[in-house]
Amino acid sequence: MKLSREIKTAILVLVGIALFIFGYNFLKNSSLLDSSKVFYVKYDNVAGLSTSAPVTINGLAVGKVTNIDFADKAGSLVVTFNVEKDFEFSKKSMVQIYSSGFIGGNNLGILPDMTTNVMAKSGDTLVGEIQSGMIDGIIEKFDPLEKSLMQTLSSLDTVLNGVNEVLDDKTKTNLRNGIASLNQTMANFNGISRDMNTVLSGNKDKFNRAITNLDTTTENFAKLSDSLAQINTGELAKNMEMAINKLNAIAEGIDNGDGSVGKLLKDEQLYDNLTGASKQLEQLLEDMKLNPKRYVHFSLFGKRAKQYDPPKDSID
Repeated sequence: MKLSREIKTAILVLVGIALFIFGYNFLKNSSLLDSSKVFYVKYDNVAGLSTSAPVTINGLAVGKVTNIDFADKAGSLVVTFNVEKDFEFSKKSMVQIYSSGFIGGNNLGILPDMTTNVMAKSGDTLVGEIQSGMIDGIIEKFDPLEKSLMQTLSSLDTVLNGVNEVLDDKTKTNLRNGIASLNQTMANFNGISRDMNTVLSGNKDKFNRAITNLDTTTENFAKLSDSLAQINTGELAKNMEMAINKLNAIAEGIDNGDGSVGKLLKDEQLYDNLTGASKQLEQLLEDMKLNPKRYVHFSLFGKRAKQYDPPKDSID
């Protein structure tokens, strides 16, 4: 069967519309093929309930909130939610907004009522309520935070007043000058840093050699330390003690007048003789200086030396 161009165009338009509707519902997290039940519930205040919030029965998630909108001009709100689980509950069942925690937000909970046989069907509007004390509990949770915040603000105000009293015109001027000086100091540090970088880059080879020499010195010192560690300190101390004892014995002998050195230091007669000999030697040298002819006879032509006549002022 051959279809005309108009029929093909109509079919394409219908398919496009169907795909659009299907895609729109898919983006809204709903499906045309979904067999879940849809219910409605009215509230004067939803207490922060949001779309996609879980819907639970006895704590078990059975669906989610799909839409929240105004029901009338008075500001009442209607919440649309679905139930995916095949669980029957009566039309008198209560739909309660309850808190799942301070961070988790609010959920929608169905409180099943089995006192009647009239079961809720898809599209029914159920009775809603807000968990008693939930809003008050939220306010109570915020009360300590509010008090703490007020105390903090009061303390901050006191601090700011103190700062304003301290920061008079003179202090502000000094603070500006201090900041300017700090900026100048930082600029000087930057200049010094650049100079240091220049020096380091220009003497890189020298620094490397110095570090190499330092490594060699450290290695030699380690070898010396090992050598010192191998010395028998006990034997060395014993030998030093023996040497000191011998020196003490020698010093004691000298002090007692034993030996040549001791006699030289202790014999007063020897000291007097040495003193006299030294004096006579001094006189002899003085006489040789004054009367050299008495001791030295010299003739260039071999003549006979004349007899020496001592002068009247000569030393006898």
